[in-house]
Amino acid sequence: MSISHAPPGSPRTDISVISKDERAVPALEPIVPASTRRTRVPRWLRRTSGPVLLLLLWQLLSSTGVLTSDVLASPGRIAQVARDLVADGSLPNAMGVSLQRVAVGLLFGAVIGTGLALVSGLFRAGEDLVDASVQMLRTVPFVGLIPLFIIWFGIGEAPKIAIITLGVSFPLYLNVYAGIRGVDSQLIEAGESLGLSRWGLVRHVVLPGALPGAMTGLRYSLGIAWLALVFAEQINADAGIGFLMVQARDFLRTDVIVVCLIVYAFLGLLADFVVRSLERLLLQWRPTFTGR
Repeated sequence: MSISHAPPGSPRTDISVISKDERAVPALEPIVPASTRRTRVPRWLRRTSGPVLLLLLWQLLSSTGVLTSDVLASPGRIAQVARDLVADGSLPNAMGVSLQRVAVGLLFGAVIGTGLALVSGLFRAGEDLVDASVQMLRTVPFVGLIPLFIIWFGIGEAPKIAIITLGVSFPLYLNVYAGIRGVDSQLIEAGESLGLSRWGLVRHVVLPGALPGAMTGLRYSLGIAWLALVFAEQINADAGIGFLMVQARDFLRTDVIVVCLIVYAFLGLLADFVVRSLERLLLQWRPTFTGR
């Protein structure tokens, strides 16, 4: 700071000059959106707290005798049975057979459901020919078709694959069809004004717009695939997770049944994780709300 003095005889004037370096500069703080602020508790810990508390409650009820072993085995007993099944190879072999059935049924169902959705969604004539029939068939419980599948395909692998295929086809059809018909018509007009052909519109506008619906349909289809597998493996199965459950039911082994159910749950969770990863990879262009 510097002070200048006026000559003698003139009114005194004090002029304070603040140098550039001495100017008060307010501290700037970056603005962080509320949705990206991190909490003190890690998210993985919050997500696992619910299952852990449920497991502790289960163990407590089993230890106090509220849940007897003939009603529901304790978590410790189930863990021991799971180790025994893994050690003798029964559980890995059953998982391999079940995964193969789900993979084949999912492949056939995805081809059929997506193909019908493309025909029905892209062409009005295809909608008139396909949509009404599919809407009628999807209201029929696929479990109720098991006797017909046994008559048609026998008691081998074919009826099991057919049940899974049927259960997978309808969610994919509905979501892909809705995704195609949900594309903004203004995007179609913009593509036409840019000179895109019909195939160009389908490739660059319609299919990318329907991709989020297809991913949603795939997640639903995977869940139904595991549900259909449970029923499919009741058809004279000699291998698979369902076969282990049937044997455990005959011998009143609730511990083996719970182990098989846990395996079903983890396989379904793994499949959902794969689809979520695929969504993040294919839908990077679409910003979404991640919760607060």
